[in-house]
Amino acid sequence: MSNDSKNLSDDLDDMIGDAKEGAKRAGDKISSSAKEFSEDAKEFANDAKEKANEFADDAKQVLSDGKNVAIIAHITLIGWIIAIIMNSSNKTDFGSFYVRQVLGIMLLGFVCGLIPVINLIAWILPVAMWVMSLIGALSGEKKPVFLLGNQFQEWFKGI
Repeated sequence: MSNDSKNLSDDLDDMIGDAKEGAKRAGDKISSSAKEFSEDAKEFANDAKEKANEFADDAKQVLSDGKNVAIIAHITLIGWIIAIIMNSSNKTDFGSFYVRQVLGIMLLGFVCGLIPVINLIAWILPVAMWVMSLIGALSGEKKPVFLLGNQFQEWFKGI
């Protein structure tokens, strides 16, 4: 029985040795995979930083061109107030031009609304001006509205 015990002990030692070698190979493989994963993660992070910087640059350019201020100014009184605030932090000629135009159109509409006899007919003029102004803002051109557009620019040049 001692021979059998010795053979069993030798077999067990061989199995333990094989298990140690297998564990070591598995550990090396995991370590290698972890290094590759780490390198891939670093590369992905660098790509993400690059894309974020590009997006930030694009966003700054979009916000600085004034066209969005001009369009927002046409969206109700609250939109006009938002456009004033946006334009005050980053003044552009285009944004200021349409802020003044819309202010003039709103005031003209208010005055036309005060005239009791012709107020329904008089509203056609400010609405037509508003549409023409919005079309100009969307096209990216500084077009003063008909009749009073140049006067709006002179009267409200402080804005």
